[in-house]
Amino acid sequence: MPEKKSNSANERSGLVDGFGRVHTDLRISVTDRCNLRCTYCMPAEGVQFRSHREVMTYEEIERFVRVAARLGISKLRLTGGEPLVRKGVVRLVEMLVAVPGIEEVAMTTNGILLAQYAEALKAAGLARLNVSLDTLDPQRFQQIARYEGLSQVLEGLETARRAGFERTKLNALAMRNSSEDDVVPLAEFARREGYELRFIEFMPLDGDRQWSGGEVLSGREILDLLERGIGPLEPISAEGSSSPATTYRFVDGGGRIGVIPSVSEPFCEYCDRLRLTADGRVRNCLFATSKWDTLALMRAEADDEQLAQLIQAAVAAKRKTRGTDDGEFGRSDRSMHQIGG
Repeated sequence: MPEKKSNSANERSGLVDGFGRVHTDLRISVTDRCNLRCTYCMPAEGVQFRSHREVMTYEEIERFVRVAARLGISKLRLTGGEPLVRKGVVRLVEMLVAVPGIEEVAMTTNGILLAQYAEALKAAGLARLNVSLDTLDPQRFQQIARYEGLSQVLEGLETARRAGFERTKLNALAMRNSSEDDVVPLAEFARREGYELRFIEFMPLDGDRQWSGGEVLSGREILDLLERGIGPLEPISAEGSSSPATTYRFVDGGGRIGVIPSVSEPFCEYCDRLRLTADGRVRNCLFATSKWDTLALMRAEADDEQLAQLIQAAVAAKRKTRGTDDGEFGRSDRSMHQIGG
């Protein structure tokens, strides 16, 4: 895969870690709740969600973002769980779009409720959407999500298009002995409909804690499937990009494909993001074993300077790669729905 060059954007940022990585991107999990139970994310049963008291209010999220923006954060992505299951999330978008220094607010969603909210989200100022779509086969969708919702996701995508959303991306989680038959149909759908499709390697953040390296369908294998099934691909230059995806285009001009090789070829060298969980913990990596409790600080009536110091401490403590300094995965105490994508 092509080499990425370091991101030099926002050199005035106060959020630079010990490896020189400048942090400008914040992922905000607005809830740990979800209307699906995807096998790679959540257990089928026995999930204990945070109580309303344990979850940040919108005003607390906005305050955190205002402080983070003054330190150099400029892009936000709302995640979950599923962000659209939280009541009033459109109002939160409006609040965050208005924060000085924030250039873009985007959202990752499973698409089940997107048809209901697309127009309001666009009117509120949401800039972009990433929609999770692992398969176009209804039976496979039900097996993965434990819910019959494929038609709702497809309706949501079309409603979002009509509402004016452009550059919508599709995210597909790739697992060995499970996803191979979906790779080419998803790519053909994305080419036909004008979406950029991104395949994500299966990471050890599953709710059942059953992950093994043998289940990873690598980025290289995905590209081979696409070239055999559709046609040649060529890499797109990633100069100046901190995106986790390595992006390709089909030589025939028919669309773009991204691969996020988090396991086989980690992109940690260029990582520019922090995460804020629904219960107010700052995480400096998906695989971090440490977190900083900003919610407790705010509810103890700390001032903004103390909050800024906490954010800076989280960045300063960021490890070299995948939550460690030796390249091995830090095994998080939370699954993906509890951290935010």
